Amino acid sequence: MRRAWLYGFAGLVLLAFSAVGGYAADILLNNNFNEVRPGELYRSAQPDALEIAAYANRYKIKTIVNLRGSNPGTLWYDSEVAASKVLGITHVDFPMSAKRQLTLAQAQALVEIFRTAQKPILIHCEAGADRSGLASALYLAAVSKADEATAERQLSIRFGHISSPLSAAYAMDLTFESLEPWLGFKNS
Repeated sequence: MRRAWLYGFAGLVLLAFSAVGGYAADILLNNNFNEVRPGELYRSAQPDALEIAAYANRYKIKTIVNLRGSNPGTLWYDSEVAASKVLGITHVDFPMSAKRQLTLAQAQALVEIFRTAQKPILIHCEAGADRSGLASALYLAAVSKADEATAERQLSIRFGHISSPLSAAYAMDLTFESLEPWLGFKNS
């Protein structure tokens, strides 16, 4: 009896690890690319030149907002800028840190980029989880006028974001919470 319970428990643990591993593999395999608002806004992890071309072809991307900031001389950055230029995509650098809260002025500047940029827009950070999550939430709340719950879902485990005070990227959650009055939401 005890052995059967042990095997059952081990099976459940193995199943849980398999599910988590499969989920993580899916995020990695699709570069954490997700549709935020069809025809308007997409989010991803750091795209390479081939991914940028594929996104431009399939989703007609007109603007890329790089949330990692300007990094000339690095392979990923130079490749991204070159691919954008060849494809006629406007490239915008907006430096953010997942470990630091955005100020109201920074959030307003990012929202202004979203309002004025030619759409569809692709936003990305390194993993597509934290900075991209906050930027997507701000777009939905400030530009698309989505409700609070819809916007906040962009900062979730579904995209690889760990919403916990123990996470280094918790500053993204704190930023959204602090901006809620500006976004027209009641600060909870």
